[in-house]
Amino acid sequence: MSLTEKEDLVTYELILFLVFQLSVVLGLAAASLAAPSQPPYGYSPPPSYQSPAQYNFDWVVKDDYSANDYGHQESRDGYNTQGSYYVQLPDGRLQKVTYHVDGDSGYVAEVTYEGQAQYQAHQPSYHPTPSYRPTHSPSYHTTPSYHPTPSYRPTPSYRPRPHH
Repeated sequence: MSLTEKEDLVTYELILFLVFQLSVVLGLAAASLAAPSQPPYGYSPPPSYQSPAQYNFDWVVKDDYSANDYGHQESRDGYNTQGSYYVQLPDGRLQKVTYHVDGDSGYVAEVTYEGQAQYQAHQPSYHPTPSYRPTHSPSYHTTPSYHPTPSYRPTPSYRPRPHH
């Protein structure tokens, strides 16, 4: 292959590479222009919070098996909010909280209790019993029969000065 043929081959490969790059760029541009500019169906403009809040809800939980009994109710119209909630306490009383908020008055609550507190006497559910009981007295005597005498008697290594 001559030098001119090699130069022509390199030029041809360069042109093919540039055409490939141009086709990729044009394909991406066409895909981005074909994509919708608005969200899919069901789109609505963002909500306006200029109007005062208005809602009403309530819920209740009553389960006899677990003795759960509680609930909540609330309604709001603008700045006026009122509601109540209750709970069955473990001591048998029913605690009720009734509240309202009106403008700048803040949270005003009234707490009431229905019924008398009743406490059951404590009855432990666990009664441990010893699992080991000796069946006979030991075969050995607990008083020592050996009485060792010390074999070492310490003596002072110094002598006190005599007093005159």
